[in-house]
Amino acid sequence: MMKRLPVSMLPILALLLIAACQQQIARTRPPLKPPEQQTEVHALAPNSSPILKAIIDGAVDQVGKTTGYDPSYQKLDYPNGDVPIETGVCSDVIVRAFRKGGIDLQKEVHEDMKANFSLYPVKWGLKSPDTNIDHRRVPNLQTFFGRKGKSLSTNNDSENFLPGDVVTWDLGGTDHVGIVVNVLYKPSQHYLIVHNIGGGTRMEDALFSWKITGHYRYF
Repeated sequence: MMKRLPVSMLPILALLLIAACQQQIARTRPPLKPPEQQTEVHALAPNSSPILKAIIDGAVDQVGKTTGYDPSYQKLDYPNGDVPIETGVCSDVIVRAFRKGGIDLQKEVHEDMKANFSLYPVKWGLKSPDTNIDHRRVPNLQTFFGRKGKSLSTNNDSENFLPGDVVTWDLGGTDHVGIVVNVLYKPSQHYLIVHNIGGGTRMEDALFSWKITGHYRYF
């Protein structure tokens, strides 16, 4: 018969089990970004706007800071309202990046929706704009960027996707959004995507991982 462990050993055993689980999760969790030897940072074109660089830097800076994902409705300040940097959804990556360039999408989307409400999706049953959530919904960002920027080709030609471009995907019934950054992934020769698909903000070779539904250039 197996001997029963002393009660005094139980806390130690629990700690060992927790440590083993954490190690297993760490082994199976995707890396925050590819190894440096597999990437190459490209300089932006000489005539690029300083705002564009600030937006890209603002996206990259979120990697490792936003470690969770929370799609729940939150009451936000207006303007410049945000949930804690440790959490958020895919659209928050875009909103935070653009704020680094001095563009508050919460305010910009709200003002455009207020003036052109009928042009925005009505799938949520709203009868008026909501500053807490409108800018955090991917279809609203698609409408905004299509109206205020350029809506570009969604084909599989990676050369058409440049740093700073906003890309949306269909994950099989769920909308997703990310931003192209100026870090090239050498094995595929694709620019990397900064996005939050559920485990925090990451930089990945994800451009063609799902069906592309939108491709936008704000500048």
